[in-house]
Amino acid sequence: MSLVCAISNEVPEHPCVSPVSNQVFERRLIEKFIAENGVDPMNGQPLSEEQLIDIKVSHPIRPKAASATSIPAILKSLQDEWDAVMLHSFTLRQQLQTTRQELSHALYQHDAACRVIARLTKEVTAAREALATLKPQAGLVAPQAMPASQPATGTEDTCGEPMEVSEQVGMTPEIIQKLQDKATVLTTERKKRGKTVPEELVRAEDLSKYRQVASHAGLHSASVPGILCMDLCPSDTNKVLTGGADKNVVVFDKKEEQIIATLKGHTKKVTSVIYHPSQSVVFSASPDSTIRVWSVTGGNCVQVVRAHEASVTGLSLHATGDYLLSSSEDQYWAFSDIQTGRVLTKVTDEAAGVALTCAQFHPDGLIFGTGTADSQIKIWDLKERTNVANFPGHSGPVTSIAFSENGYYLATGAQDSSVKLWDLRKLKNFKTIALDNNYEVKSLVFDQSGTYLAVGGSDIRVYICKQWSEVLNFSDHSGLVTGVAFGDNAQFLSSAGMDRSLKFYSL
Repeated sequence: MSLVCAISNEVPEHPCVSPVSNQVFERRLIEKFIAENGVDPMNGQPLSEEQLIDIKVSHPIRPKAASATSIPAILKSLQDEWDAVMLHSFTLRQQLQTTRQELSHALYQHDAACRVIARLTKEVTAAREALATLKPQAGLVAPQAMPASQPATGTEDTCGEPMEVSEQVGMTPEIIQKLQDKATVLTTERKKRGKTVPEELVRAEDLSKYRQVASHAGLHSASVPGILCMDLCPSDTNKVLTGGADKNVVVFDKKEEQIIATLKGHTKKVTSVIYHPSQSVVFSASPDSTIRVWSVTGGNCVQVVRAHEASVTGLSLHATGDYLLSSSEDQYWAFSDIQTGRVLTKVTDEAAGVALTCAQFHPDGLIFGTGTADSQIKIWDLKERTNVANFPGHSGPVTSIAFSENGYYLATGAQDSSVKLWDLRKLKNFKTIALDNNYEVKSLVFDQSGTYLAVGGSDIRVYICKQWSEVLNFSDHSGLVTGVAFGDNAQFLSSAGMDRSLKFYSL
């Protein structure tokens, strides 16, 4: 009796038996099967090569197939083989034809997709050019503007007595033309500056060597500690402006190390301050719903802008130096004339119905950004008073926004321990800097050249733009850092915090 392999049904050359299934196998075949599956092919029980038992037999002689013992049988086998080959060839030709048709259809789809991509690319390019020239795209839903007849602003005299509240005067054609002319000049200058980096700018390797060189803790009251905001005078960065939890605004001279003026008038803490670039005038905002204009030389309040009915959360000065942008928890942003104290326009997005948390002008002055309590960043067109773009992505209230001087990048921070960078040309987030868990971002600022980005919060961090790598990290403040600012060409870095101290860093 001949042994037959249970796998191949042929006489094995090296027979062996499986103790698991008691079946005979060709050793070569069963070893391959065990190597791949580790079980007996007959019953699926675990089996290893070591368990196989060789069967010693004399050299087996394979019996000839009954069908190949005569010439007619051989011819029949050849005919069957020929028929099988012809059937297989016919099947291959059918499959080839089907594949050709599918390939032709795929090429047609690819060509159509390329045409669609080309059209979309053209539309995207047009959209980028429109944004670059600060023109809003058509088809966007315009938020509801506040009726012009609604009282919106008032002024006070220097004694604090409120004057008669006046109505909105609106965005007159003269004002719009003034804004457009200024934007044209700024865009031209920005493009020229963007081609070269200032030679005086501190290099990254030198910036990384900065150390604390001065600290001043006596600017604000110790009974209600905390500096909540700060700004540097653009024309003289030795002059530092701070707003405190003690309701006061302080002007400090870094070089002389003395207080120039302490400005009192707010009834609640001061959360935003701005130094005028060419005049001895500063601005402040507070949860007492007012924006105040102060004379540094006179040491008094010269104007009170009542643009909001709730806490003022953001403040930004237009490049002309004549108008203020403000945001508030009353869900409105307002555009006001600092000379008259009148609100020119006041707008809200009624569909959103959410408080605004910060506001900042674009360097060219025709668009600006606002942050919201529901994690949105909204880009607005000032002339048309419309929302032209939205940037979702944060998962907490937006705490700070900053436009790069080149006009292309927007940095945003929120209560989700992250800083996001947005490309205004592509209208998308291209970089997210994940900070430590529970890191609180309170302040963001680019240097004047747009080369460095400073982050203030749980500590102070400075990143070099484009690479977005960290070059500095200071944790000298014992409380939250609420304001950071660069000196001319990043010659020094200043910071203020809840520990009531104002610090300076340089070589």
